[in-house]
Amino acid sequence: MVAQSPQQPQPQTVFQHLPAATQAFYLKAMEILDRAKVPYLVGGAYALAYYAGIVRHTKDFDVFLRKDHVKNALLAFEQQGYRTEYTHPHWVAKAFNQGDDNPDFVDFIYGSGNGLTAVDELWFKHAVDGELFGRRVKLCPAEEIIWSKSFIMERNRFDGADVAHILQARAEKLDWQRMLQRFASHERVLLAHLLLFGYAYPAECSSVPREVLDELWRKISSEPRNSDPVCRGTFLSWNQYLPDIKERGYEDARLAPRGPLTAEQIARWTATPK
Repeated sequence: MVAQSPQQPQPQTVFQHLPAATQAFYLKAMEILDRAKVPYLVGGAYALAYYAGIVRHTKDFDVFLRKDHVKNALLAFEQQGYRTEYTHPHWVAKAFNQGDDNPDFVDFIYGSGNGLTAVDELWFKHAVDGELFGRRVKLCPAEEIIWSKSFIMERNRFDGADVAHILQARAEKLDWQRMLQRFASHERVLLAHLLLFGYAYPAECSSVPREVLDELWRKISSEPRNSDPVCRGTFLSWNQYLPDIKERGYEDARLAPRGPLTAEQIARWTATPK
């Protein structure tokens, strides 16, 4: 039996389960951003369906934008009567649909909880064309989706299968040099996902260029020995490595100046129910 390649579903397939009011809100959200001339990319469920053929029903609409455009995006929604908030100021904000009985919202994503995968100009430079609700949109690049999802290894959420499915569908087309640059100093994370991909799909592991694996092994093998009691597990899970930080004397690799986050940002992210 020959395995079949994933097929890109049509937008209506991805969102056909949504109530009409939800679809109208998402369409309105794109219209607001377009009128405000805020550059944005569509990610989340639609991007995953586009690249990997995986249809997932989610409760929100993920748009990705650069941090310096978030203020204008929120202002545009506020002017239309929508409530907004900086949910976690270091990486995500939201706009909520009107009405107490309407749970729909838009996530404005400009980074990540761990502070590593900021949305920058390369996201937009390598975005791809798509269509949603009859509107032309730009989609997050597959490489940046892999980069951001690779660090999500929570107890209740592991995005490794999403990474594997995108690799299954796109490995031979990916910009591997850009991927290596994105994972600079985090090569072990990328290699871990590539090894899991080869385990999940042994007949397809050759779609990952051998020179990529060789380069990752070379970089890991040449890492200097580090005797600092630092835990980088907090980049992968916001809570599963907290005992190491709080009880076992390890330093949190996220904390500046070693990492990208302040103590206040870490405390707020940790204290918020997930």
